[in-house]
Amino acid sequence: MRELRIRVLAGVFVVAGILSWAGARLWNSIGTLPGVPLAAPIVLALIAVVLLSTALSLRARLKAQRERRPGAKGVDPLMAARAVVFGQASALVAALVAGMYGGTGVFLLELLDIPTRRDQAVYAGFSVLAGIGVVAAAMFLERVCKLPEDEDQNPPGAEPAA
Repeated sequence: MRELRIRVLAGVFVVAGILSWAGARLWNSIGTLPGVPLAAPIVLALIAVVLLSTALSLRARLKAQRERRPGAKGVDPLMAARAVVFGQASALVAALVAGMYGGTGVFLLELLDIPTRRDQAVYAGFSVLAGIGVVAAAMFLERVCKLPEDEDQNPPGAEPAA
């Protein structure tokens, strides 16, 4: 499984933000720009909490398993792989959604004198912060589930096997 790259997530965030900003400008010029829902940052924050709690649970179970504590509950490798895939998918979607709300929020900064648009700009800002929280939790989960490097196959100074 490939490791999650910050550059990819940042690229998705920036591209989504630019397209969202342009789309918000266009949509506002031809009609009414739809609002930013209050539920957006709440849902993203809940996903971040789920990812973080999964990572903390797995970390504790892996630590107990490594220390060979009696009665330690092991971690099924397939379950850990599913958790990592869920984290990676969540991070990609969160980067996309945070970019979309970030672009919309930047557009809404021009309309802060309208109370409803000010509230939507705040919701968009919180959505971006919650999206960053999802990405951070997903990366932490990935680090927790990462297997240690197998040093028997590649001794120090040797070329990696192709």
